[in-house]
Amino acid sequence: MQSWKNIQASLTASVASVDLSGINKNLKNTVQSTRERFGQVDPNDVTELPAEYKALEARVDALNDLHKGMLKITKVHETESYDYPTQITESMSELGQTVSQGWSSFAHNNLKNVKLPVNVPMPAEPGSTPPAPPKTLPHALSRAAKAGALNVGLEDRLGKTLNTYSEAMEKVGDARLQQDHVIVGTFLTPWQATLSSSIALAMKARANVKTARLELDAARSAMKSAAAPKQEQYRLQVEEAEDKLVQMTETAIGLMKAVLENPEPLQNLSNLVNAQLIFFSTAAETLSSVQGDIADAAAAAEAEYRQTRAA
Repeated sequence: MQSWKNIQASLTASVASVDLSGINKNLKNTVQSTRERFGQVDPNDVTELPAEYKALEARVDALNDLHKGMLKITKVHETESYDYPTQITESMSELGQTVSQGWSSFAHNNLKNVKLPVNVPMPAEPGSTPPAPPKTLPHALSRAAKAGALNVGLEDRLGKTLNTYSEAMEKVGDARLQQDHVIVGTFLTPWQATLSSSIALAMKARANVKTARLELDAARSAMKSAAAPKQEQYRLQVEEAEDKLVQMTETAIGLMKAVLENPEPLQNLSNLVNAQLIFFSTAAETLSSVQGDIADAAAAAEAEYRQTRAA
């Protein structure tokens, strides 16, 4: 079996020996690109693109990476339960209830005259199923505190305080859902649109420049190896390829500048920060409004405990 080095050497030699004068344009570009990759083309024979173009390429690459990186993280706001992963247990419980209700409905409609086991649940009345509770961490804490308050008793100091905390966390949870709604509408959606429209157009224009550059260098290579009678024909092809490369480069430069000068990403970022600011300030204000009462209840309970122990 041939080693990889031998296979690579054989492939490199084959590519280097290809005559570009008798093959179609697409294949010429492929061969030219492969020759460059294997080091079979003198660097001086590779057309140098303008410095302005290469500088814009680097900046657009950075902008493209920025959009992809931010989207990868902020898309979490499209998922209600991102801060409460253990909600999967609740979801499975709700699924069980849904299956049970579905079976009850089937039995009620199709097995009226069949004697069923006594533990088959009765069908739920239409519209009686309550909506699923929000799957956020603040809402989960609110539900747990509310359940605890009812179990302990609202007349008890702990129960009353738990109820106060529950109401506060429900407001915080509602504010978080509102934040997510705003972020999806004013940041995620336009941010994704910029990536898939103007940035994508600029990237496509750059691909066209690369293709045009390969066509030019392939044409020049073909002209070098062509017989004298065909030199004029290939000279015209080179001139045509040069004009095409200039046109494609100018188009790409214009599109890349338009992307980099577009103020919308900054506005989108401002929208993101504003939504976060409203949420965190609402959460802070809500918790601050109940923290004093909870602290007073804790201090009173501590004082009573110490007094009891002292007696």
